[in-house]
Amino acid sequence: MSGHSKWATIKHKKAALDAKRGKSFTRIIKEIMIAARAGGDPDGNPRLRTAILAAKAVSMPSDNIKKAVMRGTGELEGGQIEEVMFEGYGPGGAAVLVNVATDNRNRTVSEVRHAFSKNGGNMGAEGSVAWMFERKSQIFVPGDKATEDQLMNLVLDAGADDLRNDGDRWEVLSDPANHEAVMKALEGAGMPTEDTGLAWIPKNLVKVEGKNAAAMLRLTEQLEDHDDVQSVFSNFDIDEKELEAMA
Repeated sequence: MSGHSKWATIKHKKAALDAKRGKSFTRIIKEIMIAARAGGDPDGNPRLRTAILAAKAVSMPSDNIKKAVMRGTGELEGGQIEEVMFEGYGPGGAAVLVNVATDNRNRTVSEVRHAFSKNGGNMGAEGSVAWMFERKSQIFVPGDKATEDQLMNLVLDAGADDLRNDGDRWEVLSDPANHEAVMKALEGAGMPTEDTGLAWIPKNLVKVEGKNAAAMLRLTEQLEDHDDVQSVFSNFDIDEKELEAMA
């Protein structure tokens, strides 16, 4: 998984730049609005609680958070956001999942389809590639804040399924139902976390090389840069040296 993990590291650095220019605010606000539909009290709504933690991690003003929650619950106007998952194939046959939050589905479908076709991929029907992924809780811990031994027993005892080395970070994977328990265990042990939430983890990886690899990265970046795209998941694997050369 070296190539795939390396890409995760690049995405992490890109996300940090997005946060600096405020781009992440829009995505987090949409996530708060969608999560708040199930209830505006974060104590009884794990998804909302996770979204609010993400907002605080990028220093979002509390007033912005409060208004996003109120839009989601219907207390304020402007909460008509639809959550959609698009599926497709990238160049080289890698599967791609695109999680979208939009107020204009037709426009977003057209633009996402264009991104696929422009970069040698194609959109598929619902269910065409989702079966290649598993829904998991995904939590990252900075590598310099904990050792493998420190984390392993802690997260496994809390209900985690796996602990992986992601370069300069540790990746903790769990069943979504155990997300809160694992988070609380880490917080209780004083372990800082980042990029927490639910993710689609590929069951197997597809090797992508040469021109297809470059096109796959362009597709992923173009999708992630779209204002309505919340997240992109793929099962591509690119050789680390090739990935570094392109990065």
